[in-house]
Formats: sequence, C-alpha cells, structure tokens
Amino acid sequence: MHFPKVLKIKRIAEETPTVKTFIFPWKIDEEVPGQFFMIWNFQDEKPMSISLLDPVKNEIGLSVKIVGPFTSILHRLKEGDQLGLRGPYGRGFQFAGSKILALGGGVGMAPIAAYVEEATRRGLEVDLITAASTKEEILFEDRLKKAGVNVLPSTDDGSHGFCGSGTELAEELLLKTKYDMLVSCGPEIMMKKLFDLSERFHLPAQFSLERWMKCAIGLCGQCCMDDVGWRVCVEGPVFCSHEIRLLSEFGQYNRDASGIIHHF
Repeated sequence: MHFPKVLKIKRIAEETPTVKTFIFPWKIDEEVPGQFFMIWNFQDEKPMSISLLDPVKNEIGLSVKIVGPFTSILHRLKEGDQLGLRGPYGRGFQFAGSKILALGGGVGMAPIAAYVEEATRRGLEVDLITAASTKEEILFEDRLKKAGVNVLPSTDDGSHGFCGSGTELAEELLLKTKYDMLVSCGPEIMMKKLFDLSERFHLPAQFSLERWMKCAIGLCGQCCMDDVGWRVCVEGPVFCSHEIRLLSEFGQYNRDASGIIHHF
C-alpha cells in the first residue's frame, strides 16, 4: 500500500521517559518483524519499525523515541488521535535454528521485540540482551519475560543488570553458549562490534540497518548503500552477515538528507 491509511490511535504505552509505543488496529496478514511503516502526521513522514505484531488482537505497535520536532509532535498525541500509516515495507528477519541470541540497543529494541516474541511463539529458545544507558531506558523487559524470552538487561552505568555494553555481555555469552543465529538492531557502531563477534565465532547473523529514507519504495535512492547500491528500504532494512561483508560503509558512516557523509 503506497498511500497512507489514516487510523485512530488505539492505545499509547509509555515505555520509558523518552519512548512511547503507538498501537493501532491492524489485520495481521504478511507483516513480519523487521519491516517498517512510514508514519504520516499530516505534515511530514518518517519510517518507524514495527515493535508489536499481535495476530490475536489484530494490533500493530510502532515505538517512537523523542529526538526532534517530528517525534515531539507524535509524543503529544493522545489515544483517539489520528495518524497515517503507509506500509509495511522492507525485508524483515528470518527465523532459523533453535537457539537465538538477540541484542537490541536503545530504541533499536523495537524490531527486536517483535522478532523475539514471534521466535518464542515458534518454539525457538531466545536469549535477549536489552541494552540502554541506564535502568529507566531499558525497553520491553517485563513484556518479553511474560512472552517466555530469557531477558538479560545491560546498562552502561550498571544501574540494572549487566554493567557495561551489550556487546560485552554478548561476548561473554558467546564464549560459553552455542547459538544458531545472532540478531541485532541498534546504533551501527554497536552492531559493527557485534558483527565482528559473529565473524569470530562463525555465527550466522542478521542486522537491521538504518539510513535516511524518503520514499520507502526504492525510487528516490536516498538510502542506497555505496558499495553495492542496495536500497535499505527494499533490499533491507535487515541484512544477513554474508551481505554485511560486502558493505565497507557499515559501521563507518552514513549520509544525511542532503547526501553528506557523516562518520560514526
């Protein structure tokens, strides 16, 4: 669907002081974790990952971190207010193996939450690292524990769970546990470290990347990766480790709305 569907916000969950999840009625069909929607506030449009897929209640959720004018407007909305949704778009996560290690950094936990819930429903065993700077920014811990996920919080300041980065905890787990797949979304510099770990441990991995997106359907070229010309909105946003190996810009830089390179 390439035009927005205007919907009333069914519920709003205040996840942390900076993140809210907007829940909409939506008949779940072929949507998969890792895909995204374009959210239209009748002035502008931005991509947001699916953080909740509930085929029983026929609901989807999109989690939004307040970072600028657009997200500030969204955070002021109330239940019953309207937003336009266009999508879903992109390639989502694949399900393989029987034991998964997942790591979500900050609001990168959004697509990871949807993925680990579905993986658990499919009978996969999941160890999940939910990483944040401090305890109050840890996302979805209680929700995912109730879903049967083994949740391992990690905070930079040591205020909750493991004291240190999520990649440090991941390395500890990889040294003592055999996994079939690694899945991650978060700051790209974090995922680069995790990719290096996956290569070291010869572990297949999937990473959800973020680039500046305008059209979401592969026409504008704004989100192209330099090396191979892959469009993150179409060929991604989820890429497998054998694809990541071809991307020299991964973990190094991205481009802003004007195409100017910014190094991480």
